[in-house]
Parts: sequence; structure tokens; C-alpha cells
Amino acid sequence: MLCALAPATADGVTLFAKNSDRRPDEAQVLEWHPPRRESTTITTYLDIPGHPGPTRGVLGFRPQWMWGLEQGVNEAGVAAGNATIYTTLDPRPFPDALTGMDLVRLALERAASAAEGVEVITDLLERHGQGGSGHEGENRPYWSSFLVADPGRAFVVETSGPEWACEEITRGRAISNRTTIAAFDDEHRHPRQPVEAMVDPRLEASRHCLESGPVTAAGLRRHLRSHVGGDDGWTVCMHVDDVEATTASMVVSLSEPSAGPPVAWCLLGSPCTSVFVPVVVGQPLAAADT
Repeated sequence: MLCALAPATADGVTLFAKNSDRRPDEAQVLEWHPPRRESTTITTYLDIPGHPGPTRGVLGFRPQWMWGLEQGVNEAGVAAGNATIYTTLDPRPFPDALTGMDLVRLALERAASAAEGVEVITDLLERHGQGGSGHEGENRPYWSSFLVADPGRAFVVETSGPEWACEEITRGRAISNRTTIAAFDDEHRHPRQPVEAMVDPRLEASRHCLESGPVTAAGLRRHLRSHVGGDDGWTVCMHVDDVEATTASMVVSLSEPSAGPPVAWCLLGSPCTSVFVPVVVGQPLAAADT
């Protein structure tokens, strides 16, 4: 997952990008969720109080069996996604609660800015907790890190159970399946997770993508398709037989509201064999000419 703020991009427009790595046989769907009103929000495992006003329309990728979203962007120009992380705190004893994907969707449905998105995530995390398997038919709970961006600001949030840390992005940032906020990493890094082989090469490849010059949407799409950053399939475009594969991908251009709605380039399946399709946020998918 990557973000480049406007000063770091060729067009002066903030860019957000994410590959969603799931089980190779797990279906995802790309959906437009229009604004709605509800007294109760029924998430993957919990029913929680609804948003006091109408929700915001959201375009996002949803693993078919769950309520939450792996990644998405709302009509206000807020983009967000989450990544699996492990820490010194074992997630398996914790009861079912909000998953990282639930928190992504809740932030996008309830926030008008990246800062508000961080507030939604951290407030709901403290009130309702984090827990429950992130994989259908398996007991595989985990903690999450988040990247939340809007046209002018972006943040990384990392969690370990109910604890969290937040860091604002100053120019560009890449995250992956490990803790990266320095103080939080020092306190919570998982002592036995093989990040040196399975995570760090991908993370370094993404950092190099951001540092190699003005960032473009086309360059981010090429990066998400690339087989760099690791051995045995643990690459940016992931292919680990019977374990993990990239099954959805998104690059979002977060222009200022006066320039029109955000545009998201979306694909389902493996980025290296699929086509990114531009979608205007807020346009019903069935009516899109693209």
C-alpha cells in the first residue's frame, strides 16, 4: 500500500494505491455503496450504533463473505485500506469484534477527511474492540495497519489489539505486513514473524517506487503489477501457491473537490494479467461506459 501526497506527484494530485492479497480462491467484488441512513450498522461480526447522519457513498473492494472492505474511496475524496500485521499480542484469544476491513468501510462511510477517518477508526477500535477471523472458514484473526488519505493529508495507523499509534505522512509512504511507526515497532514488533524474507523486500520495492522520481498513477499501476520484492512468490504482485495471491488492486487519484470527483483505477484478479479500469467515484458501476 502506497500514498504520495500532491507535492510528490507529477500532476500535483495525491495518489493512493493498494494490492489486496487474499487466499487465491477467495472472490472479491467491486461495489458502489450509496449513502444510506440506519440506526444499527451490521458489520461482519458485530452490530454497532449507526452513524447519526447519512453515510457517504463508497466505492470499494469487498471479500464476498464479509461486510468490510479491503480498500476503497468515498465521494468526499477519502481513500483507505488495511494490511495484516502481527505483534507481540496474540490475536487468537480475543472475541469476535470489528475486523480491519470493517474499520476501513466504517471510516469511508463516516469520514469527510483523512483526519476524520483516523478518528473513526481509533474511536470505534477503543469502543468495540478488534477481533475475529479475517479469512472465511478459518480461525485466522490478526491486527491491522491502515493508510488513510485525502487530497491534502494522509496518515498511517498501526494497531495491536486495542492499542494504536498514528503518524502523519509528510510526502510519501509505503506500508506492508509489519509495524513501521518507529516507537510502535520498537514496542510491538512480532519477535518471530519472518519479515526479512516475506515482507521487507516488498516494502523496500514500494519505497523505491516512491523515491525514484515524481510519482504518477501509471507508475503506481506498473508497480502493483510487478514481480519485484521477494522470493517464492512474495512479490508486490503476489503469487504464493495455495497461500496468498493478489486478488484485487486499486489506484486512486485524489484531486481537490473543485476538480471533480475522485477517479479510481480498479481491477479484479492478478494485476499482472488483468486490466485497470477507470471508475469515476459516485457513478453507478452498471452505468459506467468504462
